[in-house]
Amino acid sequence: MSSDTAFGASAPTHTIIARSDVRIEVLAQGSGPLIVLLPSLGRGASDFDRIATRLAQAGFRVLRPQPRGIGQSHGPLTGIDLHDYAGDVAAVIAHANDGAAFVVGHAFGNRVARMLATDRPELVRAVGLVAANIGKAPSPPQVRAAIRNSADPSLSDAERLAALQFAFFAPGNDPREWLAGWHPDVLAAQRIAGDRTSREEDFAGGTAPILYLQPDHDPLAHVEDAKAYQEQFGARVTVVVIAHASHAVIAEQPEGVSAALINYARRLWP
Repeated sequence: MSSDTAFGASAPTHTIIARSDVRIEVLAQGSGPLIVLLPSLGRGASDFDRIATRLAQAGFRVLRPQPRGIGQSHGPLTGIDLHDYAGDVAAVIAHANDGAAFVVGHAFGNRVARMLATDRPELVRAVGLVAANIGKAPSPPQVRAAIRNSADPSLSDAERLAALQFAFFAPGNDPREWLAGWHPDVLAAQRIAGDRTSREEDFAGGTAPILYLQPDHDPLAHVEDAKAYQEQFGARVTVVVIAHASHAVIAEQPEGVSAALINYARRLWP
């Protein structure tokens, strides 16, 4: 039992949502306005354990859909794009029947959140972008290689830790926690789906309000990119810089991420 659960947060329930030939496992906890958390490339809902607990304790209903290929979620992993992943999340929100959600995506999940806000705006109260590579070009080759190596179980721990430190963790932050939790097949499928989807399609995130949580030391998502995004879309975008964090900010600074999400969500639902 985690310390957060021990101090009063209920453990999540697990539900399976059917969407055609897709089955999505959903972790749910708390009650109140709806927040949906989407994990990063090749990783699952457990990355948000500490944050989900804090959000539930703060008075929100938190849903965490497992991506296809993780946990009890399954569905086609080839011939798909970001519209398909967004459709999975749309089915989860529609099934909850609790109104539009604050949809928060970490890293790869941010593109799914923006695509959902584009395709199904009626389901999205606001979008949260966490460590978002907001640019219209793919990540640089050396960063892509480090991400792939981070998830590669055939490499030594030392090699993987070096890759994790480079791509995901700020200096002084310990990357060992993220040696576990990878799903290489899912990572490969999600990367192909992302590459098949023009970044122009999801770039604006529809017309929803956007909270942009920007780590201060991220080789994929830069502070200047967040500021440029805010300048382009004006008051619709709120930028909060999270200190002492890189691309794995939800693992490095869960308290800071949680506080920023809670503060913003309370403004969405006064």
